[in-house]
Amino acid sequence: MWPEFASGRHGTLMPKFTTLAISDPAQLRFGVAPKPLNTRHGMSIGGGIVYPELNFTLPPMFVNETTLPEVKRQYREIIDGALHRAVELEAPGVVIEFETLPPMTENPSWGIDIAKILLDAMEKAHSQHGLKSVLRMTPNDTREMERPPVMRSGMLWERMLETFEGSAAAGAELLSIESVGGKEIHDEALMMGDLSAVLFSQCVMGVRDMRFLWTAIDKIARQYGVHCAGDTACGFGNTAMVLAEQKMIPRVFAAVVRAVSAVRTLVGYECGCVGPGKDCGYENVILKAITGFPMAMEGKTSACAHLSPLGNIAAATCDTWSNESVQNIKLLGGMAPTVYMEQLIYDCRLMNQSLADGRDAALLYQKWMVNSDAGLDPQAYILTPRSAIAIAQSIVSSPDDYTAGKNAALAAIALLAEGHKNGLVKISELELPWLDTMRETVEELPAAEGEFIDQMMGTVDTEKFVPKDYAL
Repeated sequence: MWPEFASGRHGTLMPKFTTLAISDPAQLRFGVAPKPLNTRHGMSIGGGIVYPELNFTLPPMFVNETTLPEVKRQYREIIDGALHRAVELEAPGVVIEFETLPPMTENPSWGIDIAKILLDAMEKAHSQHGLKSVLRMTPNDTREMERPPVMRSGMLWERMLETFEGSAAAGAELLSIESVGGKEIHDEALMMGDLSAVLFSQCVMGVRDMRFLWTAIDKIARQYGVHCAGDTACGFGNTAMVLAEQKMIPRVFAAVVRAVSAVRTLVGYECGCVGPGKDCGYENVILKAITGFPMAMEGKTSACAHLSPLGNIAAATCDTWSNESVQNIKLLGGMAPTVYMEQLIYDCRLMNQSLADGRDAALLYQKWMVNSDAGLDPQAYILTPRSAIAIAQSIVSSPDDYTAGKNAALAAIALLAEGHKNGLVKISELELPWLDTMRETVEELPAAEGEFIDQMMGTVDTEKFVPKDYAL
């Protein structure tokens, strides 16, 4: 269902999802979303076809005025090679994501000019070969480049918005970002295994910044007739995942952090996002259940950027299938972005063939993708359709973001305990006590958000962030 509107903390009206768009695990699957997104070239994302979404970046090099001509040449090479391969492999359509590098957001004209290079090539491929495509523009969140970050004003904020606006005016239909609000204290919270600080950073600080940020981006999107696509808790959930993969924090802790991250990322959809959600948000499966909007996902094909225990299960609910950011370097088969375009297209072909063979075939293929990962890691187990729906229900049943964060954590903990008891998920004996510790931590937290804020403001390092930028 579409969201209802609830009274906001500052007297404004903001939409709040109170029911699930997908409550049946059999309906939470790849290529199909209750609310598909239609693009100008006629792609229906979530409308029955999984599209490849290519993400790329430069090889190691400086980005400045002197190197800008070479930077632009690199991007021309990337897009020409990738689109040429997509045409050769008869892709039904492609999503191209351009994640800017910091100098390209600090100097908006650089990022906008590169977006135009990509858009020109995409339009040429469409007019000459009929290749459908759409550009996702993802300026990086440069606000964190100051210490402490200034989140609601200043040159970095203004130039980031200028990059969004110029890209939308040029024709980028999908606007995304990997926002960082709340990250000032989240990294330390991860290293200390401090679930209370995780909840404060994501479900108090993070959601407040998301609401401010996406209200501004939504205004730009409406002005130019484009779409707010979605955010990601990459700097939160994926940081936890990478730390767990390096055995620096428990995997069960990272799994609970992922569940909590859905509360933060959901705010973008309350402020106008309509998908496809940003690829590196593995919490997107939970958000798809809540919102019904299509979602991008990444898994095994993102190994060029980071390792994960979610290689197959991530594809089980995707509407676009991405590779994370691959450098433009030479491989034996060709330039890496072109190679990854091929890999993505073949993955999507298989998913689309199962969809074409009917619901039962798609569900069987999805079952294989889910079961190949879910029992081997708690981070995968909480992303099964059944688990995702349970966590999603705990969120929409909550009266506010703080309570939603607590309930999402408790739901994830309960799922993991139940799964381990029934032999459905492998959890290290050393990590099992963490389930009780995390549950006790959450249950001992104050019931009211205001009391929780007062408690945390007395314990976190307030010199690491600007409290007024979070209405604190």
